[in-house]
Amino acid sequence: MKVLVVDNGGQWTHREWRVLKYLKVDTKIVPNSTPFEEVEEADALVLSGGSPSVACEAGRMGNNGVYLDRFPGPILAICAGHQFMCTHFGGSIGPAQRPEFGAAALHVLEEGEIFSGLPKQFQVWESHNDEVKSLPDAFQVLARTDDCPIEAVRHRSRPLFGLQFHPEVENTEHGYEIFQNFLKVVESWKR
Repeated sequence: MKVLVVDNGGQWTHREWRVLKYLKVDTKIVPNSTPFEEVEEADALVLSGGSPSVACEAGRMGNNGVYLDRFPGPILAICAGHQFMCTHFGGSIGPAQRPEFGAAALHVLEEGEIFSGLPKQFQVWESHNDEVKSLPDAFQVLARTDDCPIEAVRHRSRPLFGLQFHPEVENTEHGYEIFQNFLKVVESWKR
């Protein structure tokens, strides 16, 4: 299985790569300017978090829009990647009423594939000023925190997942299991 981590300038992009390596996945980090033809043979993509404010600097997200439109397999979008994915498909983002930095309690509303077998509530690590304000019609909310109503999402018909929090950091409980659940989606998709 080959999973590429698309680097959007996030502070923890290497941790996403490291978790995948730990889980015995063939993975590498590629810049978000990588042509689609160089990523299309992968089995899945992870769109990393990033430093840009997606609402104001979506152009710094490189080819993420092309990947979302053309890549047929599973995509896991984290933080800025999550925000970009939601706006790309017609949602909106804006400044959070209460920006989240540090620990937060995640409330799982819909288990779906990504939270399969996990508790209904656990601690996650946040680092964001902006948040998704409205969801595209094709998506459903999977989880929220007390301060952010759209923390995790899933496309209704494609294997696209978005997480506002950071599953790759040790401060997030069950982060490895979230990645493992995503890899199960990838395995199912490959068959």
